[in-house]
Amino acid sequence: MSKDQKQQLHDYLTEVREAVIWKADGLSEYDVRRPLTGTGTNLLGLIKHLSIVEAWYFGQTFDRPFTPHLPWWDEGAPEGVDMWATAAESRQEIVGTYQAAITHADETIRSLDLDATGHVPWWSRPTVTLHTMLVHVLAETARHAGHADVLREQLDGRVGIRPGNLNLEPHDEQWWADYRSQIEDAARSAAAG
Repeated sequence: MSKDQKQQLHDYLTEVREAVIWKADGLSEYDVRRPLTGTGTNLLGLIKHLSIVEAWYFGQTFDRPFTPHLPWWDEGAPEGVDMWATAAESRQEIVGTYQAAITHADETIRSLDLDATGHVPWWSRPTVTLHTMLVHVLAETARHAGHADVLREQLDGRVGIRPGNLNLEPHDEQWWADYRSQIEDAARSAAAG
C-alpha cells in the first residue's frame, strides 16, 4: 500500500475520533455518564474504552507503551471498568486521556510503515501489521461512533458527524414525527403478516 492509502486510512480514523468526542460536548455530567441501554452503554464510557483501544493497539502492540499506564485492562481489573466513568473520574480527565492516547497513536502511525509488525497476544493470529491495526481501530471506533450517535440522539436529538455536517436533510419536528410514523406503520404491517 502507498503512503497515500495510509494517509487516507489515518484521515478516516481522525474524522471518526473527532465525531466520538463531539458527541459528548454540551451535555450535563449526568447525561454524558448515564447508561442508556440495558448493557449500560454511555457516552463517556465509550470514550474511556476507546482510550484503551488506541493505547493498546497503537502502543503496546508495537512495543511503544502509552503512559500513563491505563489499568482498565489489567489482569484482575473489574469486568467492564473501561466502559463507564466513576464519580471520581472527571470528564476532562477521560477526554484528555483519549486525546493523549490519540496523539501517541498518531505518532506510531506516522513513524511506522504499514507492514511494520506488532503483537496482540489474545488474537488467534497474534502477529499483526500496522495496516491491520489501522483497519481494526478504524472499524472499532466507527462502531462506537455509531453507538454514540444513537445515544446522543436519545438524549437531545443531536445528530451528525460534527457541527454543520448532520448527514441528514433538515426537517422540522412534524416531518420527523410523520416519517417515524410511516416506518412504525410498515413495521406493524409486516409483523401482522
